[in-house]
Amino acid sequence: MKKDCVFCKIIAGEIPSEKVYEDNLMIIIKDINPQVKKHFLLIPKKHYANIVEMSLEEAVELGESLKTLSTLVDDLGLQDGFRLVSNKGGNARQTVEHLHIHILGGELLSDKMG
Repeated sequence: MKKDCVFCKIIAGEIPSEKVYEDNLMIIIKDINPQVKKHFLLIPKKHYANIVEMSLEEAVELGESLKTLSTLVDDLGLQDGFRLVSNKGGNARQTVEHLHIHILGGELLSDKMG
């Protein structure tokens, strides 16, 4: 856990969040500033800044988390489709330096990716 990381604090229960799923590898929470009808964040419990900085072990764990997400589609109301987005760095508008994946759905999404 990184002391000044907002997502580490959410994972530790120091900052409240609306969790919709949790296991030993990740949490999924509702985004506090939703961009579409259904906007969740998949957050690995291990702290690493972005996809470039993760180790092979962390990549495997992220893969397991994505597979788990595939089993939660109906529970999250995403059965008609969804988009996954992970930002890396300032040009991509990454605002929290802890890898997280935006899960967007619940409505017809724009053709544009950003």
